[in-house]
Amino acid sequence: MGDKQSEPDTDFYGDKPLPHSNGIGLSASGLSNDRRKLLDLINRLHSTGVQIDMDLPMIAVIGVQSAGKSSLIEAISGVTLPRSLGTCTRCPTECRLSQSNQPWKCVVSLRFITNALGQPLGQVRNENFGDTITDKADVEDRVRRAQHAILNPDKLASTYLTGTLASEERGLSFSQNCVCLAISGPEVADLSFCDLPGLIATAGQSGDASDVELIRTLVSSYIEKPSCVILSTVACETDFEIQGAHDLAKKLDPQGTRTVGVLTKPDRIPPGEEYRWMEFIKDERERLINGWYCVKQPDARSLKDGLTWEGARKRENDYFMTQPWTSLSPMYQSHLRTSNLTARLSAILSELIASRLPGIHQELYNLINGTDVELRKLPKAPSADAAGEVLEVVNGFTRALSRRLEGTPDEDGLLQKIRPTQNKFKRAIRATAPEFFPFGKGETSEVSSVPDFIANEEDDDLTPNSKRPAQSPSESSEKTIYVEDVLARAQKARTRELPDNYPFVVQKREDLESIVGEHFGNLGRGALQHSISVTVKDHLDSCAKKTRQHIEWLLEVEKSPNTLNVHYYSDYKDKFLSFYKGRRNDQSHGNTLENLRSFRSVQGFPTTFESAVNKAISGLSDMGISGINPADLAKLLPVDPMEPALVIMAGVRAYFQVSYKRFADIIPMAVDHDLVLGLEKGIQKAIIEDLQLTGPDAQERCRLLLQEQSSIRVRREELERKRERLNTAKEEIRHLGF
Repeated sequence: MGDKQSEPDTDFYGDKPLPHSNGIGLSASGLSNDRRKLLDLINRLHSTGVQIDMDLPMIAVIGVQSAGKSSLIEAISGVTLPRSLGTCTRCPTECRLSQSNQPWKCVVSLRFITNALGQPLGQVRNENFGDTITDKADVEDRVRRAQHAILNPDKLASTYLTGTLASEERGLSFSQNCVCLAISGPEVADLSFCDLPGLIATAGQSGDASDVELIRTLVSSYIEKPSCVILSTVACETDFEIQGAHDLAKKLDPQGTRTVGVLTKPDRIPPGEEYRWMEFIKDERERLINGWYCVKQPDARSLKDGLTWEGARKRENDYFMTQPWTSLSPMYQSHLRTSNLTARLSAILSELIASRLPGIHQELYNLINGTDVELRKLPKAPSADAAGEVLEVVNGFTRALSRRLEGTPDEDGLLQKIRPTQNKFKRAIRATAPEFFPFGKGETSEVSSVPDFIANEEDDDLTPNSKRPAQSPSESSEKTIYVEDVLARAQKARTRELPDNYPFVVQKREDLESIVGEHFGNLGRGALQHSISVTVKDHLDSCAKKTRQHIEWLLEVEKSPNTLNVHYYSDYKDKFLSFYKGRRNDQSHGNTLENLRSFRSVQGFPTTFESAVNKAISGLSDMGISGINPADLAKLLPVDPMEPALVIMAGVRAYFQVSYKRFADIIPMAVDHDLVLGLEKGIQKAIIEDLQLTGPDAQERCRLLLQEQSSIRVRREELERKRERLNTAKEEIRHLGF
């Protein structure tokens, strides 16, 4: 058996000592109470159905059909199970054995893991099947009826408690749902295990080709789990190589660390060939860490003749007291008899539970936390008060919309988004300024036609032509108005139309879509979000229409030039007139004016120009006109014949400056009042009226609006059932009492 020790344990089971082993578990004296608590805990955890979610310690009994598996279960449990020709066990049978000082009893229950279609229930359902049994003779019939109830899930289980069972009634061929036996009494071992359907090699053994793989998949789902101890039964009457159950165990437990081998029907070994099977017990063939055991159970005739469980154990003991079994060393004698196997399995299971308990506790908490995270990812479940929930969300939406419209400090805030549009509008208006050129079409100018005082009053990014270089006729644009044309075109120069473009409405739609999605996107199947979106867009269009009408009215008002800001207008007119006259004078008398501005008296030998200026000032003084400076002589220059046109140009350009600033302010203010802030006004009322959120039928309408996708509802129900069974399992561990 691998690393065996010669010292016997202080516990004795049957008439031989139980040796130590370095397998899954070690037996120890004085641990019966602790073992019972651990086994009870695992049994309760299995009852919660948490084995669906995590790996719980258990013993699974496997074997091929007619390997003596059912007889072994009877020997361990002390009760008779249903027998018939062919495949007997068509669903798992879980046996929970517990030693007790109370009279013997058996409680039969049904554990439903799947529905009638074989689909997982999510929440395991445990259902008692009949009253508590106090007579062992009644167990076989009760279990047979329980198996019928399991295989016919479309009928009430209670209908199978009484009456005659129809032998031809099959229902399902096999089922993952199981029959549970809770057996306790003075002579019952502390042990729990699950008897699985026997593996079949061909469809002819069950009558259905699909059964072969179905049973193999069912058995594999149990024994593939790391905490499952595999009790592999092998009949000595058949060649070992053709018994597929142990091959499956070896595939899923290749190192043999959690498999316990059991040889059955040793009395059917041909005389003289016993040594071939003893090689297993002596660990010389198909090595397992926990070794091989050999048991002998009564045949069908003995049972029919009324052989008792106690009598069967005596016959088994007598059988192994004969040759060649007595030739085995004491170390291997402990691997003979059902009692030694039962004791060893009890020790293995209890030690496995003890070692796994801390990990189980942590896994439960991790699974609970993970389940809660998954639940939080799902949309909120619909409320029983559908109308109240919709109204609450609508109120939250309108509050959020109000905050959004008031402005937020975020980079993607509403005001931040529309500011580029406002600046674009201002630039568009500014670009309509009349481009007066204070010269004729045939003249050239070496100076800019844009006044410096205008450039200083505007932001650089809003005055694209504020730093325009000097113009020549070939460079002037189509918008240039020459001085000789000013009288004819003065009134036509100022625009009275805004670009037919309302980009704010488009941006506002996008912004509203995100707010609507944020508040209503996770409710129902999307019907509520769609309805809200339609209502909000209609309300936005109504506000946009009102805004457009207001803007058109403002445009009509601007068609009649007028201003009460006379001081502002006069100041700009004087500045523009001075600018235009100055540019023309600079063009016509530039050198003379420059010389007069920079004139200074020179002693000694003055220039001709300086002598002329001095003579002119002296002559004026002789005429009685005193206090004249050289710069004042510029006033004596001839009057510009285009001065009337320059006055008109200055007046038009000054009025544009007044109206431009006024219009660039009032239009964004109108948009803000009618469209931005106007959107908030009446939006809640519009939603309530459009969705009919009040009135006698409001609850039903809102319920339909909040109706969620079936896939989300099913997923939530699965997670809630999972969390329920996980929490129940957690409470079982919390009250363990160690």
